[in-house]
Amino acid sequence: MPPRQEGAVAIRLPLPPGCLPTLWNDAARFQESYLSAYPGYYLSGDGGYKDEEGYVYIMGRIDDVINVAGHRLSTGEMEEMVASHPAVAECAVIGIAEELKGQVPVGLVVLKDGQQISEATLEAELVHLIREEIGPVACFKNALLVKRLPKTRSGKILRKTLRKIADGEPFMIPSTIDDPAILDEIRDTLEARKIGLAFLK
Repeated sequence: MPPRQEGAVAIRLPLPPGCLPTLWNDAARFQESYLSAYPGYYLSGDGGYKDEEGYVYIMGRIDDVINVAGHRLSTGEMEEMVASHPAVAECAVIGIAEELKGQVPVGLVVLKDGQQISEATLEAELVHLIREEIGPVACFKNALLVKRLPKTRSGKILRKTLRKIADGEPFMIPSTIDDPAILDEIRDTLEARKIGLAFLK
């Protein structure tokens, strides 16, 4: 890919001895998931780009790319923009199902301590920011204030679980979650704003 154009991050084979040799009891899935998409390369599952000097920037998981009315957009890129707002401590942007466009992005935002900005004001500023940087095609229209984000004990935000809550799909609460009560808080926030197919009925 040319500089600053996003693509899949893949590692040329062979890998070092003993490095990522297979999946436990499932060599066929290892071959299919990691080695078949780009023959001769190991697919990391991350998307990113190189700059003009060859430095690699990881923008997020490939499965965090959403399809908005036929346009493939990176939620990782949108997260980076949302996080740049001076009132935002941390955030997650997830792609939720939408009947007309297929998917649309929704931002979940935790404010920095001491910030008093209202949800409506912050939402308007973030929508404007993403429209300026990506364009109206992003269809970013909703940013919700939440007290905290659900994470594993190692700090990974449970974006897939959040997406399933919004879409009304069944999900398992991961055993590694730091505090399961956060999922109920997010569900209540989405329901109050009527965001997600699960809460439009």
